[in-house]
Amino acid sequence: MRRLQNLRPAVGATRRPRRRGCGDGTGNGGTAGKGHKGQRARGRVHPWFEGGQLPLQRRLSHRGFNNARFASVFQVVNVGDLSRFPEDTVVTPDELRDAGLISSRLRPVKILGTGALSTRLTVCAHAFSSTAAGAIRQAGGAVEVLD
Repeated sequence: MRRLQNLRPAVGATRRPRRRGCGDGTGNGGTAGKGHKGQRARGRVHPWFEGGQLPLQRRLSHRGFNNARFASVFQVVNVGDLSRFPEDTVVTPDELRDAGLISSRLRPVKILGTGALSTRLTVCAHAFSSTAAGAIRQAGGAVEVLD
């Protein structure tokens, strides 16, 4: 009966390993098949060693991973800039684009708290700083966070 533990390679398919450094009876006596002296006779040489030349992995430019590609880059608008809108206006990214406060309505907008706001507005943006949200609510307005 054939079993996994009884499987053997076919006759002649494998060779016996060379017994280096085991004396003259092996046929590799003296220098053990390593030639006479030299770097390769004395120890291991790494496959990537280039004889002292600057190695390939140091010659080529390296590029690594950086999370900047995935970061959310907000268009920033200060609360003081919102005072140009009339009372009870709903300020959306489209309104900010038409007013020239942002360059693209497709990129996210963040409202920051620099400046003073005296008019009551409903501001729709993707993010608000805590001071900006407080200033808008203190002026009697409302804050809406967009997705």
